[in-house]
Amino acid sequence: MTRRNRQPTIALLGTEPDAPFPPVSQALREPDGLLAMGGDLGPQRLLNAYRNGIFPWYSEGEPLLWWSPDPRAIFTTDGVRLSSKFRRQLQKSHWTVRADTAFEQVIDACASSPRPGQSGTWITREMRDAYVELHRLGHGHSIEVFDGARLVGGVYGVAIGRMFFGESMFSSESGASKLGLAALAQRLYAWGWPCIDAQVGNAHTASLGCIEIPRSDFCERVARLTREPGSIGTWSTRFGGVASAELA
Repeated sequence: MTRRNRQPTIALLGTEPDAPFPPVSQALREPDGLLAMGGDLGPQRLLNAYRNGIFPWYSEGEPLLWWSPDPRAIFTTDGVRLSSKFRRQLQKSHWTVRADTAFEQVIDACASSPRPGQSGTWITREMRDAYVELHRLGHGHSIEVFDGARLVGGVYGVAIGRMFFGESMFSSESGASKLGLAALAQRLYAWGWPCIDAQVGNAHTASLGCIEIPRSDFCERVARLTREPGSIGTWSTRFGGVASAELA
């Protein structure tokens, strides 16, 4: 008797906004972290996903896919590294960093920025609208790097409790996104927020101090940190302005 190779299957989410996700331990090994499909990008489902160490990622024309890779890439907020050369550049720079003054500009710039090895963007119109709604509800935040009045770089993500989930970043001037990340880490560290989710690491994020930890450890941190009191609402006043020289 011969056995047929069984194709891996993933869960199909229910239509209810609060339909539970399957345990992340059921995620596939190949492709790494693929856990479920379907559902929608409503705020309740998205926030539930992040609280469970899960995030959406798919391309135009694909079904909505949900992921929880193992290991998980993170930045500790006291562990973001900037090279000595870049710090010397910042001493002469006039860039400033703000928060939540140009969220839609940042997400649109992230969507249109070319990525090595990618021909398109995963930030679909549906995805964009979902994160703009999270921003309106006080959970979506953007960190923006300005050269005068011109936006030159930024980072956006989601905050729940004392956990920040990074989604994407862009630079139209070399190094601007690095400054945005460093300023974000500085502020979060001062607020007592210990880490930033980076989802999946690469050589660039590793050069900035990104590390990988087991998914189980990550989910334990997330479960604890998302239950702690955070800061729902705009960060524009609380974050203030950060001059590039402060991070030199």
